[in-house]
Amino acid sequence: MLAFIARRLGVMLATMLALTFVVFTLVNLEPNLRKLALEQNNNRMTSEQVESWLEANGYRRPLVVRYGEWLGNTVTGELGYSTRFRKPVADILPERLGYTGILAFWVMITMVPSALVVGVLAGMREGSKTDRSLSVLSIATTATPEYVSGILFTVIFASWLGLLKGVAKAGDVTFVNFTLPVMTMSLYGMGYIARMTRASMAEVMTSQYIRTARLKGLSFRAIVVKHALRNALIAPFTVIMLQFPWLLTGVVIVEKLFNYKGFGWVLVEAADNNDIDLLLACSIVSVAVVIITQLISDIGYAYLNPRIRVK
Repeated sequence: MLAFIARRLGVMLATMLALTFVVFTLVNLEPNLRKLALEQNNNRMTSEQVESWLEANGYRRPLVVRYGEWLGNTVTGELGYSTRFRKPVADILPERLGYTGILAFWVMITMVPSALVVGVLAGMREGSKTDRSLSVLSIATTATPEYVSGILFTVIFASWLGLLKGVAKAGDVTFVNFTLPVMTMSLYGMGYIARMTRASMAEVMTSQYIRTARLKGLSFRAIVVKHALRNALIAPFTVIMLQFPWLLTGVVIVEKLFNYKGFGWVLVEAADNNDIDLLLACSIVSVAVVIITQLISDIGYAYLNPRIRVK
């Protein structure tokens, strides 16, 4: 297992370096640099003045040299200065990540149990009315984008009924403030997990050892709880772990829609204002979350699946 983890860490570290170099190259393309110079000075600057500013601020040095310096500073915790918020990036991200972490926590504890229950109920009796009804519900939720369901929820619960707030204040975890963004994200992610759980459960229920358990006279409830569930949850475990990167980057739409000033909102602000250092820091966080959750997913899958452990 240790050798497996070491190999995965090596591959993921190389992937992280490659992705950060790609992002660094993209945000330092010529149009972005010229736009940055104009935004930081005067939109009426001449081409000569723009070139002089870029030269004076080190943007005309070789790309590889600047990437190496940025990577070295990042490793030591120096993430640069935000031109949008006028403060060090290291002072911005922790607070915003905390806000998104709170939102992600409530989404996960709402979405995952609901999706597993729906998937297990649908897969227990494949082809039944319950299965068809829950499958249609799962497909409908997955096919509905967050910006559609978010607007519908806002119109119904905030405008018409006046029960909830249409704008979510960061740090306020009260029911009326937090419910709409949590509902929007949970509804979208629940369908995919439920469909994967349903498919896995349906496959397990037709396996040989389940038929043997039925021939032994075990009750249907005992078969499901004691024999089917553990094997049926192996595949959904990987899918659930993949929801963490989605929560971090896919939350952009929801946070912008409800003006919830977390990580996704900051990412949009950095992109809109060509805030290069903040964009790079956000990319580092996103890549790190993807790599860490993928590693945890691989280890968990190997632990849950004995055939992987033997290999």
